[in-house]
Amino acid sequence: MPTFVGMQKNILNQLLKKKSLGIRSLAVLIDPDHQKIRNIDEIISEANAHAVDYFFLGGSLVLQDRMDEVLKLIREQSNIPSIIFPGSGFQINIQADALLFLSLVSGRNPEFLIGKQVEVAPKLYSSKIEVISTAYLLIDGGSSNTASYISQTLPIPYDKIEIAVATALASQFLGFQLLFMDAGSGARRNVSAELINKVSEVCDQPLIVGGGIKNGEQAYNMLKAGADVLVIGNAIEENPLLIREISAAVKQINALDLRRV
Repeated sequence: MPTFVGMQKNILNQLLKKKSLGIRSLAVLIDPDHQKIRNIDEIISEANAHAVDYFFLGGSLVLQDRMDEVLKLIREQSNIPSIIFPGSGFQINIQADALLFLSLVSGRNPEFLIGKQVEVAPKLYSSKIEVISTAYLLIDGGSSNTASYISQTLPIPYDKIEIAVATALASQFLGFQLLFMDAGSGARRNVSAELINKVSEVCDQPLIVGGGIKNGEQAYNMLKAGADVLVIGNAIEENPLLIREISAAVKQINALDLRRV
């Protein structure tokens, strides 16, 4: 199976290449405000040992000094690329390899569709960080989440697959480079395999899916349905060893796809 060591400087091209080859990826989300340094050290160690592809960093209330601290730890202990998953404009950090330039397309709040993006665009332009335009779709995960509260938007209902598919298609037509479907932090249920399958059938961009992933079986089914990147966060805050189980599911689905080639 091809490896992608040394390609950290162009994350989008890496994701597109992997998608063309049918190679799935695993991202670990670290919310600097939630993690103690000891826990972050353990998460980085587990990620290094079990073929995690990316670190996503962010949250809705992250303080800048904590972001700096976590990025420094990752740089010192790992070669895994770090990608900012921003909850606000204050979370931009040029130490990272890339930033997901999110637009909350599932909501109707103009501040999170384009307003916040306009505010930070000049700062991004003058930096060297890779900026990747990303359509962000919140999917109802069965519980309230911080993203919905902060953005004052409602997620797409869990059973309204046609709405989610239409939103994903509109995002593709608008030129977004990535799709990110998220059930939100602390979700009671993950984005369904049926929804993932329907979106992956009609959209060409790499599809990132997160929220509510609690075990390897869920991860395997989501990858089989068409997710290109799985993001795990809350669950590993409680149990960093879960990285091993989810990583095994990614390896299993990649091995199956490789044998089909």
